[in-house]
Amino acid sequence: MRKILISALITTCLFTQTGQKTRAETCTWQCGPKQVQFVPGQMINFEIINLTASIVRLEKIQGTDAVPIYPGQKLVFTRAGDTVENSSVVFWDVTGLPIIAKILKPNNKTLRIELRAGGRPPGDRSVYMQDDGRVSIF
Repeated sequence: MRKILISALITTCLFTQTGQKTRAETCTWQCGPKQVQFVPGQMINFEIINLTASIVRLEKIQGTDAVPIYPGQKLVFTRAGDTVENSSVVFWDVTGLPIIAKILKPNNKTLRIELRAGGRPPGDRSVYMQDDGRVSIF
């Protein structure tokens, strides 16, 4: 009886997991199979959404001026997932509060970055897309 119950639980868990949509996870070290990743070289739509209560400054490309993103604002730009150079965006709260970045892959060509207040200082500071298509938060 006990073996039948255990079998039934395992079968239920397997069917439940395969029937649900999985959510990509962020990763910074020894990443698993659910890490957000894109096809190297493909055009990617970056969506950055400021879900904090203050202004966040964002620098898209090293050497460009930082742009402000106001509370509730969404900034969208397209960038090639270059196979030669890595891409990154750097961000910070103008008041110095820590930010938590959450990355999502709503479709095969979109990287959504949600910036939220919180976390331990200094917080998350950048999202980095490597030349192999993997995305990490630092």
